[in-house]
Amino acid sequence: MNEEIKLKILEKIESYRTIIVSRHIRPDGDAVGSTKGLVRLLKDTYPAKDIYLVNDDYADYLAFCGSEDTVTEDIYENALLITIDTGTRKRISNANFQKAKEIIKIDHHIEADPYGDLNWVEDFRSSACEMIADFYLTFKDRLKMSTEAATYLYMGMVTDSGRFRFEGVTGETLRLAAALFDFGIDYETLFAHLYMETPERLKLKSYVYDHLQTTKNGVAYIYMSEALQKQFHLNLESASDVVSDLSKIRGSLIWVAFIYNSEKQEIRVRLRSRFLGINDLAIKYHGGGHNMAAGATVYSEEEMYALIEDADKLLGEYKATHEGWL
Repeated sequence: MNEEIKLKILEKIESYRTIIVSRHIRPDGDAVGSTKGLVRLLKDTYPAKDIYLVNDDYADYLAFCGSEDTVTEDIYENALLITIDTGTRKRISNANFQKAKEIIKIDHHIEADPYGDLNWVEDFRSSACEMIADFYLTFKDRLKMSTEAATYLYMGMVTDSGRFRFEGVTGETLRLAAALFDFGIDYETLFAHLYMETPERLKLKSYVYDHLQTTKNGVAYIYMSEALQKQFHLNLESASDVVSDLSKIRGSLIWVAFIYNSEKQEIRVRLRSRFLGINDLAIKYHGGGHNMAAGATVYSEEEMYALIEDADKLLGEYKATHEGWL
């Protein structure tokens, strides 16, 4: 089935002169890597086509990946629009996406909104970049891969898989990463961009470790208030990144960052887990995502503490019925 849909996608790409590629709002490394990687791949393969990368927002920490495009609305009329790493239409980072003639959705999240005219969804994949790498290898006799494109795709695979540690990583993941690596990726420079931290970020990490809280059963969480965001000069994305700082606490198999959004007067939630799934919990609180990495939104402190209580109950039940969870 997926071989058939991949062939249909390639045929659609080849049939259009104008192609626009977009991703999800508040992008991460996979969203940026998969879209920039595909755009570079298509530009190298089809130099006569007009291919654009168009999004309504960006991530400061990924600015090293370069700029994106701006197009007028009339461009959409006869364009194919490809969204990547974007499970629902409300998260598409392109206000004009519905003006495109046709839409292709390429995604690795649990299917919730099949909004594309063609939908290629593989929720068992560790990243959308893994899917684009697979797409290239399936049609490598018809597509051209460059070092630049391979680097973008490798970046997304590395970041979304937690450097090949998270759920969804398989032997196929590593084989695809190796195929990209063979194009001469400068991984030292890439990893320096991704993982070197400023003194300010280290001070924030120190604050997080001093102020995080844990529940009775080991849910680790922290609340990033508006005042705290101002104190450390954070935007919503950099404030959300603190969830990763909670991941190494022994016994805390669920960790959560709550980030106050003053513009919308709501609290963004970043949920992560080890061994047990938290996607159903995220869905209960107006969100969703992956089994062990999801997002949600709560609209009051009361709802925030209700989520914490539910997470604690979930973790307590898991620990009571499982052994070997460290």
